[in-house]
Amino acid sequence: MYINFTDEQLVEKAVREDPEAFGEIVRRWERKIFGLCFGMLGREHDAGDATQETFVAAYRSLGNFRGEAKVSSWLHRIAVNQCLTIKRRQKSRSEEFLDDENGEEERVFVASPSLSPARRTEQAERLTLVRQAVGALPTDLRQVIVMKEFEEMTFQEISETLELPLSTVKSRLYTALKQLKMRLERTPVEVV
Repeated sequence: MYINFTDEQLVEKAVREDPEAFGEIVRRWERKIFGLCFGMLGREHDAGDATQETFVAAYRSLGNFRGEAKVSSWLHRIAVNQCLTIKRRQKSRSEEFLDDENGEEERVFVASPSLSPARRTEQAERLTLVRQAVGALPTDLRQVIVMKEFEEMTFQEISETLELPLSTVKSRLYTALKQLKMRLERTPVEVV
């Protein structure tokens, strides 16, 4: 029903008390917002909570959306704030970023079924190391790297979402990549 509407048009309809329009916004952005939250929080349960809270907060503040930024930037900003709130509540160390409630690793990426078991194991070990390295980054650097490398947002979108100058976003990404490289060079994966 709302396929041909832009996100901004859907917000306008939702403000005029059309709940189905907001439902379409949720359908369009739920996976992206969950991916961002998972990248920042590392736990599926926490990412689900942050995603839900993002859309609740967005719904409550529909009347405040002025269209100065894109709906996607607005939602990403709310999601980042929700993630920061959860992180503050947890006051957890960055190493805990990688474990779910059962202490088992979550998989963000799936190995290709055509890979040999040895190659899959090697790839899984590398992914674990990357996730650990990303999880150990300070929050401000982790935000930028997750948005750029995993969410594939542009520098401009990140700048708008985080309400930071473009130069700061680029500097943080450079610093994050440099720190990741150093961390990963210190922990090489052995070939099986």
